[in-house]
Amino acid sequence: MSLAHHASDPARSRGRRHPESPAPTRDAFQRDRDRIVHSTAFRRLVYKTQVFLNHEGDLFRTRLTHSLEVAQLGRSIARALRLNEDLVEAIALAHDLGHTPFGHAGQDALDACMTGHGGFEHNLQSLRVVDELEHRYPLYDGLNLSFETREGILKHCSRANAQRLEAAEPGGVAKRFCDRTQPSLEAQLCNLADEIAYNAHDIDDGVRSGLIDMERLGEVALFERYRRETLAEHPQLQGRRVLYETIRRMLSAQVYDVIDATRAALEAAAPADADAVRRAAPLVLFSESMRAQSIELKRFLFQNLYRHPRVMQTADQAQQVVRELFAAYIARTEEMPPSYAQRADRHRAVADYIAGMTDRFAMRECERLTGRRWIE
Repeated sequence: MSLAHHASDPARSRGRRHPESPAPTRDAFQRDRDRIVHSTAFRRLVYKTQVFLNHEGDLFRTRLTHSLEVAQLGRSIARALRLNEDLVEAIALAHDLGHTPFGHAGQDALDACMTGHGGFEHNLQSLRVVDELEHRYPLYDGLNLSFETREGILKHCSRANAQRLEAAEPGGVAKRFCDRTQPSLEAQLCNLADEIAYNAHDIDDGVRSGLIDMERLGEVALFERYRRETLAEHPQLQGRRVLYETIRRMLSAQVYDVIDATRAALEAAAPADADAVRRAAPLVLFSESMRAQSIELKRFLFQNLYRHPRVMQTADQAQQVVRELFAAYIARTEEMPPSYAQRADRHRAVADYIAGMTDRFAMRECERLTGRRWIE
């Protein structure tokens, strides 16, 4: 399949920070994807939390399974739109590499610990992982990924951090946050595939956990429409099969909506090439109707799942683990591996070390350093 003229072409990549000879059998974005899959940070995602902590059950999503689902959705949409599937997959697989243990609770706690020392942003940390913290190659730190993959990984960035990155790498991956332009279509697509994936799998995990039920989900128009449609076609269907089929139909509807709405936006904007995409408004998007329904679903999940007392209780404990670890390592840097303990910027070294931990390693370290077991 030929790429659309506004897709990212690996032959026209803006290159890597450290020049390398092309690979004989793979283009630049395929090479990026492979480097990400073989990285240490990618393997750790299997034991990092999405919503439910790692010890709460084997069947809940983790950062790894979430990333795989984002990649699958992203590739499906990219194929229909003739965008670069390999770039979409590389961005999707790497977008959460910088997430802390314990999901957003861990991120918030680490950001608070880093107040006055640059703060903590998980998207920026994902970039740090692929640019600096992976140590796999003899001539440079990081994975030396292409500009387009790195740009897509940096999904969000505060203006202060963007300006700092731009000063260090003029015209680099943070420039778009300074001049308010857009990333590639493939990066825009990954942002939306991320949203579609977590909304759907959080419904599944929320029902599996018993914290939300099908009756309450009936309040959400997007879900209820496809539940009714499922039962109309399969009136004898019961239990989890109803949930699975409803989610499947809901996912398909969102994917097809993105494809149709994006095609219409591209036709209206008529970008001449991939560079013209950056100067346009966002072009990978939902229709207005689907955007409203997606927002309603997110609000429901926020109120009924993410802020559920049981989730909040474990989140509070998780944040305490991060705070205890941070305090212990700041006081005794020798408790960290030498590659972290010997760095000049002690606070950033501690943040990098904690951010790289899996849930269960963080809990074991907390117990080792404090003698207390925080999460049962």
